[in-house]
Amino acid sequence: MTTWTARPETTDDITAIRDINLAAFPTSEEADLIDALRTDPKAWIDGLSLVTEGSEGSEGTLTGHALLTRCHVDGAPALALAPCAVRPSAQRTGAGSAAIRAALDAARSLGENLVLVLGHPEYYPRFGFTPASRFGIRAPFDVPDEAMMALALDDTRPVPTGTIRYAAAFGV
Repeated sequence: MTTWTARPETTDDITAIRDINLAAFPTSEEADLIDALRTDPKAWIDGLSLVTEGSEGSEGTLTGHALLTRCHVDGAPALALAPCAVRPSAQRTGAGSAAIRAALDAARSLGENLVLVLGHPEYYPRFGFTPASRFGIRAPFDVPDEAMMALALDDTRPVPTGTIRYAAAFGV
């Protein structure tokens, strides 16, 4: 069984991160989104782009990636978890989960509180995500309620309510 190690991206990882996303998705949309977010100082937060590399002969080969960038809920700061990707050959091995957990831990250590994700309602609850509507948060577009999820990293802090405003690179 592979053991995954997660760490923040470095400039040397940028090409590999693009390759992971190109391999994991049918178009270049997610890879292009990451490139655009990386150039947006209002969205990009150093230390919140996490990569995973594995043991057992794959040391040094980046396999998974999870990105958190700045978004807002009615003006209050929050984070968007997107995109998340794993090389197809390593999907369902824990590489993505390791990257996501590391990203959430990094966000918590930076004092962030609210993380939002639009994704598979069968996958993200394992990290503590629940429908964003339970917090009074809604997407700026039509989406199934169970797919727009939120996670409060510190349940002693208030969570804003309202409509999500994504970084410009998301195009919404």
